[in-house]
Amino acid sequence: MDIVIRAAEPGEYGILGEITAEAYLRDGLLDFGESDAYLEELRDVAKRAAAAEVLVAAADGEVLGGVTFVPSGGPMADIAGPGEAEIRMLAVAREARGRGAGKALVRACVERARAVPGCVRLVLSTQPTMHAAHRLYERLRFVRVPERDWNPLPDLDDITLLAYALTL
Repeated sequence: MDIVIRAAEPGEYGILGEITAEAYLRDGLLDFGESDAYLEELRDVAKRAAAAEVLVAAADGEVLGGVTFVPSGGPMADIAGPGEAEIRMLAVAREARGRGAGKALVRACVERARAVPGCVRLVLSTQPTMHAAHRLYERLRFVRVPERDWNPLPDLDDITLLAYALTL
């Protein structure tokens, strides 16, 4: 089965939103579970697509997962600075994991970052418990940049996101 990476189509936004929300919920990545405010952000693919490039991994007409690619200076950037692009909200449906969709999505973001004029680095944030994702990033030559770790909810001391970067 061949995995194709392409821009998400508006008719797929709902599907991708649910895949992303379910991945974060089932993997225990939302500190407040079903009541976490970030859950609506994860579901709102149309909002992301209006501000960044949303890609899907598809096979046999089925969406397996997706990612948001934020070019340099994009409004969806969390940690990207000048000359950097960012990967956000990478998620693969549980039943599609292990088939290479996540790897293909990250590689597509690397290719896109390399095509952005003046972009020298691709960055991302990940949670400490996302060990499979860490292994994927490291296999693709991303390195930890602990000096860029950050807390998206500064009022809560126990939330820290780990930063990774790939020099292009």
